[in-house]
Amino acid sequence: MATKTISLDEEAYERLKAHKREGESFSEVVKRIVGERSWTEVAGILSDEEAEQLEGIIEEGRERSHDCRERLDSELRSDE
Repeated sequence: MATKTISLDEEAYERLKAHKREGESFSEVVKRIVGERSWTEVAGILSDEEAEQLEGIIEEGRERSHDCRERLDSELRSDE
């Protein structure tokens, strides 16, 4: 496979290096990072109905998490 040489300033190199996983080449790091989607790229993927369903599921999860946190807090206070 052909290669290209690029120049990075020290800060850019350190940031890229921070994302590097064990055994991963810098080319693989760049491909992995560049392959990630930003929120602007995924906007509009869901239909309005799908988005509403997802919002409902997220809200239910938040409520369960809140209830669990309240219950644990109450239990911890009663043990004091």
